[in-house]
Amino acid sequence: MIISEERNIIDNKINKIMNESTLTKMNLMKFYGMHGAFKTALETGSTNDYTQDEFIGYLTEAEWDDRQNRKIERTIKNARFRYKAAAEDIVYEPSRNIDKNSIMRLFESEYIHKAKNILITGSTGVGKSYLATALGYQACIQGYKVLYFNSSRLFAKLKMAKADGSYLKELARIQRNQLFILDDFGLQPLDNQSSMMLLEIIEDRQGKNAAIITSQIPVNSWYDIIGEKTVADAILDRLVHDAHRLELNGESMRKNKLNKNL
Repeated sequence: MIISEERNIIDNKINKIMNESTLTKMNLMKFYGMHGAFKTALETGSTNDYTQDEFIGYLTEAEWDDRQNRKIERTIKNARFRYKAAAEDIVYEPSRNIDKNSIMRLFESEYIHKAKNILITGSTGVGKSYLATALGYQACIQGYKVLYFNSSRLFAKLKMAKADGSYLKELARIQRNQLFILDDFGLQPLDNQSSMMLLEIIEDRQGKNAAIITSQIPVNSWYDIIGEKTVADAILDRLVHDAHRLELNGESMRKNKLNKNL
């Protein structure tokens, strides 16, 4: 009996050393999901609850989920959203002119697969940017590459890129993303240089990748924002054709939220 107990103690020590070695190797190989699952199973004593095949499946599934989650986190980080937005937080009120079934179909991201644009217009505060960002987040979750830009910051950045010689690199970076979100378009009329930049972006994406553009200005007034008629015709012909157009109504969501908190 004493010999048996001593053997058990020795076996437990050997198993502990082997498990610690395995955990270390999992970390070194960057199997973080597998590492976490194995460590939890050891700490809770649940390793004996599985057959060998089941335990291998459990560890593999944990690693798969972890890698998928980290990929989504990287995609969201690279998108550079201003804030977090979620599909489940969209407010569907009749006064907002938002059809829930239509919006939910957009959250399936088929428009990205078909390289169609979404144009969201409405007065300030009605939730244009939030809806665009929520669509962007959902696209990231589904594995699409997304890039968000505020309109004024985009053109300022591209002008700087023109000056330092990195303009083509910036255009290529935008083009690599399957969804490009341009927020707050039209707050200021575009100068000739900005209009040509926008044309190059839209032209590169036509029929290949999707874009979401939000604006306080109705689409039929975008000609005045873009300026030069020939360039405006070229941009709007590519943007508006076959695009999903959402015209949001209602009072400011920010104002309503503030009033509820008072």
